[in-house]
Amino acid sequence: MGRLFGTDGVRGVANADLTAEMALGLSVAAAHVLAEAGSFEGHRPTAVVGRDPRASGEFLEAAVVAGLASAGVDVLKVGVLPTPAVAYLTGVLGADLGVMLSASHNAMPDNGVKFLARGGHKLDDDLEERIEAVYDAHRHGEPWERPTGAGVGRVRSYGEGFDQYVAHLIAVLPNRLDGLKIVLDEAHGAAARVSPEAFSRAGAEVITIGASPDGLNINDGCGSTHLDLLKAAVVEHGAALGIAHDGDADRCLAVDHTGAEVDGDQIMAVLALAMKERGALRSDTVVATVMSNLGFKLALEREGLRLVQTAVGDRYVLEEMKEHGYALGGEQSGHVIILDHATTGDGTLTGLMLAARVAESGRSLRELASVMERLPQVLINVPDVDRTRVSTSAELASAVAEAERELGETGRVLLRPSGTEPLVRVMVEAADIDQARSVAGRLADAVKSALG
Repeated sequence: MGRLFGTDGVRGVANADLTAEMALGLSVAAAHVLAEAGSFEGHRPTAVVGRDPRASGEFLEAAVVAGLASAGVDVLKVGVLPTPAVAYLTGVLGADLGVMLSASHNAMPDNGVKFLARGGHKLDDDLEERIEAVYDAHRHGEPWERPTGAGVGRVRSYGEGFDQYVAHLIAVLPNRLDGLKIVLDEAHGAAARVSPEAFSRAGAEVITIGASPDGLNINDGCGSTHLDLLKAAVVEHGAALGIAHDGDADRCLAVDHTGAEVDGDQIMAVLALAMKERGALRSDTVVATVMSNLGFKLALEREGLRLVQTAVGDRYVLEEMKEHGYALGGEQSGHVIILDHATTGDGTLTGLMLAARVAESGRSLRELASVMERLPQVLINVPDVDRTRVSTSAELASAVAEAERELGETGRVLLRPSGTEPLVRVMVEAADIDQARSVAGRLADAVKSALG
């Protein structure tokens, strides 16, 4: 069996790749692994289970709940809530385990199972690997001890989670949003109720789009992966800004009053300066991945801040933040982590904090985001090459060095071997698009020559 867990849980087409049987089996395995690790020692275990509005989430939720209860875990069903809400509730309720059913920004037919450890944090890689191994063993007939009688888990709905999470969001805001008109695109997803409620309670005048989930329309032409509707709505309504979430609302992208996109790098730049002013940006440092635009790094340096970069993936950003105590990190995609208030990316929290900066400063989002200039970026995928030799080829190293000399301080080169395919991604940033295209083209040719 190939590895089931990706960077963000187990995902696939619901009822084809990700079946009810798999969801049940993984939940049983997770309960057993966490019990063996001592997470349940001395008390009766409890799990928080939530989902996004996908139709398949209904039967997958039933399977997960059945699996956990059959393994002796009490279950609190919080219903349709964002991933960060499930993480928050897992922590605040003292639960031993959290489970979120979502495929985030993926299309409706997909779904996923994400497990969270005590405190609402992502599971360590070794625990995920152990869950896979136990799941596989059970799948092939290895027996497991099944509780009976009073030992089985009890299941109840926990409707209070909605208000608890919204109250938490409002409580951590540095200031109110009175006087701001804001358009929210909820992607017909998990934040369709939470986000408008939070922004309204914070004082904003709220206009919503993509806020009528029917189980089938999640991410369909709306949300953070399709910003055109939001751009048009912001301009039409004369709003100060627009906020877009993805299906499980762990991401946030924004639109300024002119309809121009404000990406995750720009959002982090704005929040970093706001947090620095409040004394909340520990070590004057922001964490982001190597895919962040060079303009982000240059902007931070100009403001006397430091950027620490990690491998691609929010889990690596979070690991770096937790290890060194940094307060802000994220990805260009809008997955922003404010670690003092959340254990994962939180799109609603990010949007609220961004709007709070606009309200507090009296400046437009366009002006605030102009602290960072996005440099032109060109990405070329070079297929059918030996990706394992990217770091050892002398010919390629020479080509990269030449490109870096040409680009100087205002450009950047990144070669990324694919993790699954015989493919190398060539990324070049430069002061102008023509130079970026020229350098990227030459490097793509060099990759073919050296590794083909």
